Amino acid sequence: MISRLPAPRTQDPTTAPALRWGVMGPGWIAERFVTALHEHTTQQVAAVGSRSSGRADEFARRMGVPTAHSGYDALLSDPTVDIVYISTPHPQHHRCALDAIAAGKHVLIEKPMGVNAGQAGEIVTAAQHAGLFAGEAMWTRFLPKFDVIRQILDDGMLGTIQAVAADHGEYFTTDHRIYDPALAGGPMLDLGTYPVAFARWVLGDVDTVSAMGRPANDELNGQISAVLGHVGGGQSILNTTILANTPTTAFVAGESGYLQVPGPFYQPGPFRLVPRNGDPLEHAEETAAHTDGLHFSAVDAARRIVDGAIDSDIHPSADVIATLEIMDRMRAQIGIVFAGE
Repeated sequence: MISRLPAPRTQDPTTAPALRWGVMGPGWIAERFVTALHEHTTQQVAAVGSRSSGRADEFARRMGVPTAHSGYDALLSDPTVDIVYISTPHPQHHRCALDAIAAGKHVLIEKPMGVNAGQAGEIVTAAQHAGLFAGEAMWTRFLPKFDVIRQILDDGMLGTIQAVAADHGEYFTTDHRIYDPALAGGPMLDLGTYPVAFARWVLGDVDTVSAMGRPANDELNGQISAVLGHVGGGQSILNTTILANTPTTAFVAGESGYLQVPGPFYQPGPFRLVPRNGDPLEHAEETAAHTDGLHFSAVDAARRIVDGAIDSDIHPSADVIATLEIMDRMRAQIGIVFAGE
């Protein structure tokens, strides 16, 4: 009988060695990333770069960043920058990451690392050849809550896992950038990454994919549902949409019990383990959002880089590529092609 849940093994973020960060692309997520670093770590944000000098100056002034660069080349040639956090629009991740690696900089790239698995593979290969770290800032994977879930799975507390279900839906008005086809819009890369990555993280590699989609308009996909068959025999049911708000919940069902993860399942917060025999157990964790969670991927990168590693052991590049391969297969069935592919 399960009597208690494991404690998170997540290290204190303030104990990670401090690197000097450069921010490429001063948008919404970059603001929250820098805020998280300032509030929860000893990491140093040394510079920001934008194609718009005005945006770089404004971001630096507002966020307390010492140096603002007009253009990405100036940021990449800045000797005070050890690692570049790439938070440009999705279609720019590939080129920006390759340029940063060519300039001798480590990179932490906002999810998705690329718009497809091929792009992510090229980034990882370039970093490996250069002896540099390249990671994806899939913040979910680094949260204390998900370390507890990892221990539950690895310790077999749920028995053999049979099924996973996860969804992520959010209603957007048509003036939002997620409706822009030139920016690889639609639900897949912004929202769908979370349930797909979660299912693979729990159940492993996929051998069968069955996906269907619904358009948002004449130019853009608006909703995707899929059933995945995993190599070990488990199945996952996934949904993502920009046409409606959904509970954004997840569950993991095994022979010995199930996990119930309330929405938003991919953010800090509680979850419940319900054994087949025994009393439910609660993981108590305060619900929080980006500014209280984005720093965990950064401190993992800092620790790995100082140790001489070029990949994360929490969210390795093989997982990044495998998740994108699943999404590529889903898109191929629906007929979704992103700009520039």
